[in-house]
Amino acid sequence: MGILDFLSGEFIDVIGWTDDTRDTMVWRFEREGHAIKYGAKLTVREGQAAIFVHEGQLADIFGPGLYMLETNNLPILTTLQHWDHGFKSPFQSEIYFVNTTRFNDLKWGTKNPVMARDPEFGPVRIRAFGTYSMRVTDPGKFLTEIVGTDGEFTSDEISYQLRNVIVQEFSRAIASSGIPILDMAANTADMGKLITKAIAPTIANYGLELPEFYIENVSLPEAVEAVLDKRTSMGIVGDLNKYMQYNAAESMGQPGSGASAGMGAAMGAGMGAGMGMAMGQQMGPWGQMGQQPAAAAPPPPPPPPVEKVWHLAVNGQTQGPFGRGHLGRMVSEGSLTRDSLVWTPGQNGWMRAEDVTELAQLFTIAPPPPPPAAPPAS
Repeated sequence: MGILDFLSGEFIDVIGWTDDTRDTMVWRFEREGHAIKYGAKLTVREGQAAIFVHEGQLADIFGPGLYMLETNNLPILTTLQHWDHGFKSPFQSEIYFVNTTRFNDLKWGTKNPVMARDPEFGPVRIRAFGTYSMRVTDPGKFLTEIVGTDGEFTSDEISYQLRNVIVQEFSRAIASSGIPILDMAANTADMGKLITKAIAPTIANYGLELPEFYIENVSLPEAVEAVLDKRTSMGIVGDLNKYMQYNAAESMGQPGSGASAGMGAAMGAGMGAGMGMAMGQQMGPWGQMGQQPAAAAPPPPPPPPVEKVWHLAVNGQTQGPFGRGHLGRMVSEGSLTRDSLVWTPGQNGWMRAEDVTELAQLFTIAPPPPPPAAPPAS
């Protein structure tokens, strides 16, 4: 064995890259003077690609595996250097390792509201945000189009550009989809597929793809959401008049409530007025007892009674409140019978309608016979 063969065996390089940063997409293999020994071993692990750049030109690309760097494994570099098969000298070249695994949980969102036309609400401004994952599919194109000569390229350096592309395509998809705002939550998966398909040609020019894309939320401005909440509340309340009657009846049955206090104040005012009138009858025009009283104003009428309302138990559910007149019509229609269970504020539990004095009369009053039909016109 000659001294040159010994030195050649002793100085064979082993080239590889291990990464634990989870955000590095491209890493350049650094060497003193970028001199690589002939016959060096190149280790490319799963989820990686190795790219040789010689004198600024993209040369050979290696996928996962173990390679001996010889002229037969470097066809493009051999052509660029005009090597013959007997070349065994060190050569100058740069090696870039590209991470081809998925980069997950990347964020996207609309920086400003997106204008859209909703079929129900008209022009609206909406915001949206979500997550996506990306992966390098063409290492050579990614290196030439995006990375350049960057020795350590991270996912943050490309994510901002991808967000711009995503928001642009999201705005187009929202404007042309025609999906109502209230139905977007049920269609986020389909919208995500449309946006991914629209983005694919643009990011393919970067050597990338988006394996996953998610729309997590689509929201309206706070003022619009507040109005929408009020509208939802009105839909839950239903008939506003019946709702107000129900609240009034509930407040009447609670001691110390506003309605009870109001009735007590009215009763107190009536008693005070009666006592004042009695004293006035005993006082003369000069304030002396026993004198002829002056003509007094008639007392004010008492406050009108509050109509009593009733609730019905039908098939395990509560209906009402209903006034007595409404219940009378229900008796005529047959929807209220003697055995129907009823309840009113202040009553101790549910009772049969026939056992309630105020309602028992409804079943004993029969309606008069209907008028005869009018004769047909001649």
